[in-house]
Amino acid sequence: MDLSALGFPGALPDWSNLNVLHRNTLPSRAHFYSYPDQESALSFNREQSYFHSLNGTWKFHYDISPLDAPIWETANTSSWDDIEVPGMWQLQGYGHPHYTNIDYPFSVTPPNVSYVNPTGSYWRQFEVPEEWDGDQIRLRFEGVDSAFHVWVNGEEVGYGQGSRNPSEFDITDYLSPGQANDLAVRVYQWSDGSYIEDQDQWWLSGIFRDVYLIPFSESSIIDFQVDSGLSDSFDEGSFKVNVTIQGKEGDLAINLLSPNGSALHEWKGSSSDIYEKSLSGDDFHIWSAETPSLYTLLITFNGRTISQKVGLRRVEIQGSNFYVNGKPIIIYGVNRHEHHHLTGRTVSYENMRKDLLLMKRSNINAIRTAHQPPHPDFFDVADELGFYVIAESDLECHGFGSLEETEEEAAEWLSNNPDWEEAYVDRARQLVERFKNHASVIIWSLGNECFYGRNHAAMSKWIKERDPSRIIHYEQDRNATSTDMYSQMYSTPDDVREFIKTHTDKPIVLCEYAHAMGNGPGGLVEYIDLFRNEPLSQGGLVWEWSNHGLLKKEENITYYAYGGDFGDEPNDGDFIMDGLVLSDHSPMPSLKEYAKIIQPVSVNLAKNGSAMTVVNHYDFSDLSHLDVSWHVVADGLKTEARPLDLPRVPAGENRTVALPSGLNITQNEAWVTVEFKLKKATLWAPKGHVIAWDQLHIQRSGIKTHGLSFVRRQESGEFQKNGTKLLYKSGDASFGFDLLQGNVTWNINGVDIFQRGPELSFYRAFTQNDAASSGDGPIWEQEKIPMIYPQVRDVTWRIDDDGAVVHYKVWVGVKTRAWGVEADMIYKIPTQGAQLQLEARGEFVGKNESHVIPRIGLMAVLPESFDDVSWFGRGPGESYKDSKQGSRIGQYSFTVPDLFTYYDYPQENGNREDLRWLKIGNKDVSLDARRTKSEPFSFTARRYMPFDLDDAQHPHDLKPLNMTVLHLDYDNNGLGSATVRVRPFEKYRCYTKPFNFTFSFNIV
Repeated sequence: MDLSALGFPGALPDWSNLNVLHRNTLPSRAHFYSYPDQESALSFNREQSYFHSLNGTWKFHYDISPLDAPIWETANTSSWDDIEVPGMWQLQGYGHPHYTNIDYPFSVTPPNVSYVNPTGSYWRQFEVPEEWDGDQIRLRFEGVDSAFHVWVNGEEVGYGQGSRNPSEFDITDYLSPGQANDLAVRVYQWSDGSYIEDQDQWWLSGIFRDVYLIPFSESSIIDFQVDSGLSDSFDEGSFKVNVTIQGKEGDLAINLLSPNGSALHEWKGSSSDIYEKSLSGDDFHIWSAETPSLYTLLITFNGRTISQKVGLRRVEIQGSNFYVNGKPIIIYGVNRHEHHHLTGRTVSYENMRKDLLLMKRSNINAIRTAHQPPHPDFFDVADELGFYVIAESDLECHGFGSLEETEEEAAEWLSNNPDWEEAYVDRARQLVERFKNHASVIIWSLGNECFYGRNHAAMSKWIKERDPSRIIHYEQDRNATSTDMYSQMYSTPDDVREFIKTHTDKPIVLCEYAHAMGNGPGGLVEYIDLFRNEPLSQGGLVWEWSNHGLLKKEENITYYAYGGDFGDEPNDGDFIMDGLVLSDHSPMPSLKEYAKIIQPVSVNLAKNGSAMTVVNHYDFSDLSHLDVSWHVVADGLKTEARPLDLPRVPAGENRTVALPSGLNITQNEAWVTVEFKLKKATLWAPKGHVIAWDQLHIQRSGIKTHGLSFVRRQESGEFQKNGTKLLYKSGDASFGFDLLQGNVTWNINGVDIFQRGPELSFYRAFTQNDAASSGDGPIWEQEKIPMIYPQVRDVTWRIDDDGAVVHYKVWVGVKTRAWGVEADMIYKIPTQGAQLQLEARGEFVGKNESHVIPRIGLMAVLPESFDDVSWFGRGPGESYKDSKQGSRIGQYSFTVPDLFTYYDYPQENGNREDLRWLKIGNKDVSLDARRTKSEPFSFTARRYMPFDLDDAQHPHDLKPLNMTVLHLDYDNNGLGSATVRVRPFEKYRCYTKPFNFTFSFNIV
């Protein structure tokens, strides 16, 4: 290929020409494979179909510009590197990954693209199977980022763009029969299509999805459409099948199989006919996310069979709600980008299915394909497992928002520019045609963060004419002019309630909420309460499923990299680490929390305390598929599980039943735990999988309880003062009090208990949500809260009949600011047993602009050997006061390192809430800590100080200290999701209010 063929410096090249979206590509169609017979078609294994994969090792040459790319006629491909297809070239040693959230990483002059445009040249040979002789041979690319030209045997075949959409070419006339054929592909990192592919993800390039050959006979089915219908009474349904033929019409046979695989109907007719079959009675099974019943269609024409799983379901707008199968469903969803920590947007079937299985086991019922179509296999699995899918067009131009003051001005660049209309409509057409036959798809989305303009209206018009059976979504159509629903991002529950007061004509869905960055989100309970109590609010989708870290190795260090770690500038740093699962897709505590809060069954204690109310949150199912059991948990007690008989609880209803007999609670408080488990194994979980659980807190009065008891009495001790040091000795115990700095030590029999503290603590390491511009962190830094430190104002001490008392009056202040805490720290050393009691009381004085503080509590340094931890409270994983529903009350034991949550980006972690007591120590000695009157508290124990977490950028930056750092909190600030706007809700905030609490410490 010579330089003049590039059109330089004259005509625009295809990859920078808005008038060329495709060249010589075939029309969009449904995704399917053809099989030689029905038996192989029922395998749904494409390897048994007419399919020839071109995945594997290709030859590859990388250049910084198409002008530098090799000329095919003279290229010596044998000297090129090897590269794996599918794959992203930045993850195979060429160029580097680049992350931006909003801004374009190139000069913004649409539709123009610089000639300095990294280019990958791919080459391989292939042979066409002999049995395909005489057929039309198609070459299909399922995904190439961002644009490409194709040559076969030296002749240019065509051009494609639209990274997450397929391109299919008829290469029949370019082939050399009976010989090896040369296939060459030139991929351009940037194209005019890149302006509408500005999604919040890594910029990565290459042939990243399957490449393969498929044959179509002279007369064959090239497309088909399946429509399902349900009667208004929802007791019968029907399928319609319409096929599109190339070549001559002919005989068509259709077989319909029931969800259990038995034959239901066999039909023969002409390919010009429309097949229709009604179903009722025992043959009738509705598809929903709860009961994903799938029929099988076998469509045979001219000796070849297509198989397609299909479901009976109906999606519609009625009044001000959208309905699925006659019910106004609630979406409990997630946004899912396609991402793998090793391969980027190249995601294997196994990893995709693993993701969806984990979602299903976590009670998630909906997925938004943010912000582009995924691999087509995704929809097969969504149909099978049962998810409501918002299928989103590959369309985002968020970067123009950085250039303009208003959304309307930003829309003028592309979305309201008629020159871009066909580029927009093409993205809708590609989406709808490919996935129109999937039951899981209930909503088409016009894209993401492209503002709103005439081109969205054109997309909506095309979709509604082509597929009136589904509804349309687009968040930035603020007035729902072209959509069937309102949609918002990161609104608070109160925002939504205010909105629906004046917008009553359509439902609203939060297409993104609860930004799951790092340790968070908090406050999910309030959102689910909104969805379940406001009929117009039909759910939401948490942002997002997975962190997007890419595994990076440097010498002996391996870590998950984010923006800037590859020298990519500009970048948006760790903003890409915002999922419910880590970059390796292992679950984070937030997924467990979400699964609990959206569970389809809940149990509440009735007001009289003698009964419980079971609430069925399913849209369609009763609870007959679940086994129900109960057991009691109390301090030092966990009873055996017993079955619980419930009356029938229809979908959306509740029943109140008496508490189980035989509770026999002998303590002041206990928790009746009720569990709902699968009776039978499903496609996505084994028998016994816990679908839902709740703990009912039972409190009894007048029951005598026994605390810790001690068999010995300490000898009466004495104080010794030496300068600014005060020492109190009593028997084998010694206490040191620093009269200047307030430090306290405790030693028994030569063993250190407290090496420092316990002392007042008001600071915790930032979470990513704290550190965000809309979080509390910037205000805390402004008010110098990280620099808070104590000053001793006065110390008194005495000995009386009950033991010794040391009373500190302290001022805990911050440098450069005139606010702080006036506090009393009263240490009591009883003569009865090896004990220490600390009463802490204080109030905040002066001008503190934040009015919110990270924590109020105690910090102590214990020996490193104090490694064994047990407690009664919430566990086993971490919990915070706005993110603790997924943690059960119980007794737990771990080592200190096991309490740490290793987020991809280090931050505050590892807290446990609602403790009644804590023990920490080693095999020889342990410290018991509890508040008076068994009042709840929270704790963390780790090998790091808060500033160690603040300073670390990756887990390998953390260097464990040779000590155990213990925090005991009277109060702490919630998590929220302020990386995008939403701080912790009011009731979860830690305000600078007066405090008074007492801890008792005992050696056991």
